[in-house]
Amino acid sequence: MSGHSKWATTKHQKGAKDQARAKLFAKLIRQVEVAAREGGGDLSTNANLRTMYQKARDSSVPLDTIERAMKRGTGELEGVRYEAMNYEGYAASGVAVIVECLSDNKNRTGAEIRTIFSRNGGSMSEPGAVAWQFHRKGVVVLPRSLGEDELMDVVLESGAEDLRDDGSTWSLISEPSDLQNVRDQLEQAGLTPLSVDIQMLPSTDLLVEDEATARKVLHLLELLDDHDDVQNVWSNFDIPDAILEAVSA
Repeated sequence: MSGHSKWATTKHQKGAKDQARAKLFAKLIRQVEVAAREGGGDLSTNANLRTMYQKARDSSVPLDTIERAMKRGTGELEGVRYEAMNYEGYAASGVAVIVECLSDNKNRTGAEIRTIFSRNGGSMSEPGAVAWQFHRKGVVVLPRSLGEDELMDVVLESGAEDLRDDGSTWSLISEPSDLQNVRDQLEQAGLTPLSVDIQMLPSTDLLVEDEATARKVLHLLELLDDHDDVQNVWSNFDIPDAILEAVSA
């Protein structure tokens, strides 16, 4: 797993436990609402909504809160209309960055994201300049204590593409449309994942071995991630564990 994936997983787990909980809830609710608006409110036919619904439930968002978000998305309840938008750019040393946002004011959000890049050692790029380096995939993270043989059985049964050994965890990789089936197969096998999500995975990782550069990259990503309109931040950096631990301490 790339250093960015480790960082993203840690952020997700931390966000559900500390003061970032309210902000995490707000982001998840927006994702549910937009998924319902774009694909309808039926969980059985809207795969993206099903994924976002389960993601919110996994993070302990109250059921009635999720259901209201779905109704706002389908128009059954009034609410602010959020628009999905992506921004692309580079952090220090050419590290590629994709920022996924949901906003009710595209101009404001775009200006604020550009400012974060420019003031923290990064730069915005034109649409498509970075995205070609990434692929959207379903990712299920599991504890390292689980055996490789039993996980390979899940891979074969669910249609997952790959099982990756990330050192401290395993990752099952699938097409986004197969993610729910992978999760169902895990549940049938009595296996509990650490996280289930749709991620933008880089085709290749960019190794960052300099601690000062690593600090600049992580600082920029943290600021982007903390923006209220930002839902996800993806990058292709790979920072060695020792440096990642040092700069994250």
